[in-house]
Amino acid sequence: MRKQLFTLAVAVFALLFTVSLEAQIKTPPASPTVKMETTIGLTDVHVEYSRPGMKGRKIFAADGLVPFGEVWRTGANQATKLTFGGDVMVGGAELKAGSYAVLTKPMADSWEVMLYPYESGSWNSYTSKDPVAVAKAMSKKTGSKVETFTIEVQNYTMEGADIIMKWDETMVALPVKTKVKEAVMANIDQVMAGPSMNDYYQAASFLADNGDKKKALDYINKAVEMGGDTPRYWMVRRQALIHADLGMKETAMAAFKKSMELAKKAGNMDYVRMNEKSLKAMMK
Repeated sequence: MRKQLFTLAVAVFALLFTVSLEAQIKTPPASPTVKMETTIGLTDVHVEYSRPGMKGRKIFAADGLVPFGEVWRTGANQATKLTFGGDVMVGGAELKAGSYAVLTKPMADSWEVMLYPYESGSWNSYTSKDPVAVAKAMSKKTGSKVETFTIEVQNYTMEGADIIMKWDETMVALPVKTKVKEAVMANIDQVMAGPSMNDYYQAASFLADNGDKKKALDYINKAVEMGGDTPRYWMVRRQALIHADLGMKETAMAAFKKSMELAKKAGNMDYVRMNEKSLKAMMK
């Protein structure tokens, strides 16, 4: 009987020991991983990196956690990964579409940003290789402490934006530019071989905002004409705006009134108010 009880006790202990090995205590990561997506111009951009915290430490300094003049993985854990869906200019350096590992060399007044074709998350594997592009990013004070290392995209324009890296009281901006104008113009030329009403409208809108208003007027007139007896109120409003930009006051006012009437019928009071405001401005 005692032998049976001993055997049972051993079996129970072995089972509990096995369960304890399989069970794992989960705790929050010291440097959480972030995956971010955005679009610059027409180019998709993905950033994947880890976010270490200050935790009372001195960060960027000759004797800091990230010493001046030394290569840094630009985050924690694995190498920061930056992916572009199309060809871009980063800090003045040309980059083909693809994924890149980002290493940096922070200094007091600027950072050296080095980009390598992405192979793995092991950042040390890149230090003995030559980067495909090196860009210089000027450093400045944030005005307040940033506890956790952060990468974000700001200052969007039609064709570019800035990749911002900040930690502690330091911030750098890495400008990214795309060839969006060339891409849109090539698309316009292609579509114009057999354009729809909306194609004319999109082309007119782009050209009106980028310098060629006379050509924009030709396209918007065609878009409105293709609407027949019931043109789209937003297209008629664009027509009015282009007329106004070209100094054609009477035809602009007529188009604003027409857009307003069409918008009322469609129940879009936002466009009604916009047209009313435009008419009042032209009557001054």
